[in-house]
Amino acid sequence: MLCDFAEAVNGKLYIMGGGWNMLFAPGQPVSMSVAAVVAVPWDRTNQQHDLSLALLTDDGAPVEVEGQAVEVAGEFELGRPPGIKPGSSLNAPFVWTFAGLVLDAGGYEWKLRIGGEPVASRAFIVTHPPGYTAE
Repeated sequence: MLCDFAEAVNGKLYIMGGGWNMLFAPGQPVSMSVAAVVAVPWDRTNQQHDLSLALLTDDGAPVEVEGQAVEVAGEFELGRPPGIKPGSSLNAPFVWTFAGLVLDAGGYEWKLRIGGEPVASRAFIVTHPPGYTAE
């Protein structure tokens, strides 16, 4: 989910201004958060998983800021708590916040990968606000 701000605390997501798919700020610095809940199957708990989130243009090219791709990567492992029913999936909430991004008008997509495989994506556009006229 795309949102203005989010936090993951004690297994829960706290989201403000969530669910948008349009930004009215081409060429202006913006801050945004990407929030996700990964459902980890029972048989994949207690294992380490690679995870990455990348910002792409609508044609699939990586977005770069000062020569660096806008991307985060890391690893996670989710353990089974005592007494959980075998076969249950377990949720792992994640939040990534990006401050001061300057994006041109156009289409973009956040792509989430686990183990190198795409598992989720969220597209959005950056455009001028309604009623905007170029001076």
